[in-house]
Amino acid sequence: MDALSSWALAAGLAWASGFRLYAAVFAVGMLGRYDVLDLPASLAVIEHPWVLVASGVLLVGEFLADKVPAFDSLWDALNTFVRIPAGAFLAWGAMGESEPAAQVAAALLGGFVTSGTHLFKSGGRAFLNGSPEPLSNWTASFGEDGLLVVGLWLAIQHPWVFLVLLVVFLVFVAWLVPKLFRLFGRVFRRLRAAASPPAAGGPAPPA
Repeated sequence: MDALSSWALAAGLAWASGFRLYAAVFAVGMLGRYDVLDLPASLAVIEHPWVLVASGVLLVGEFLADKVPAFDSLWDALNTFVRIPAGAFLAWGAMGESEPAAQVAAALLGGFVTSGTHLFKSGGRAFLNGSPEPLSNWTASFGEDGLLVVGLWLAIQHPWVFLVLLVVFLVFVAWLVPKLFRLFGRVFRRLRAAASPPAAGGPAPPA
């Protein structure tokens, strides 16, 4: 695997880990196990049957959890502590044929990319959960499923195309982050106001 392909695979795995970690591990692990993709030795661990079974079970769980409004946001919150370090590890492993400095750089950049994807996904779901109907959540979830397949295919087959699109995506996320934080702030203030008891001396509730 040449340097460009290694960097594209590292970036692709980090990007995919932000919203479909277990599917990314399972898909790439299966490709490596059946010799469709030549993985570096440092990433060959994801071809192991135990890893494939674990990621496959979690893939099914995430597929179902991601289709349930409100629970999908809880799932995202819990997986914050899994996706980001896993994305950094996968990016490090994808650069296994490079010098150690490149591996460390890939791990740092991979963690950053995973954080951006995770924030984009979890923020979008928090926004969609403000609507009572589940159709928007299902549409977003199935869209992410398809995006994962297309993104990993581009990372493996067309590295330059994927890397250019990734830069565009990260610029978009950088533009979106302040708006997401303002959204979270409004939601937090609204929840805090709803949970606060009425002030003493205020108007009595209607009988």
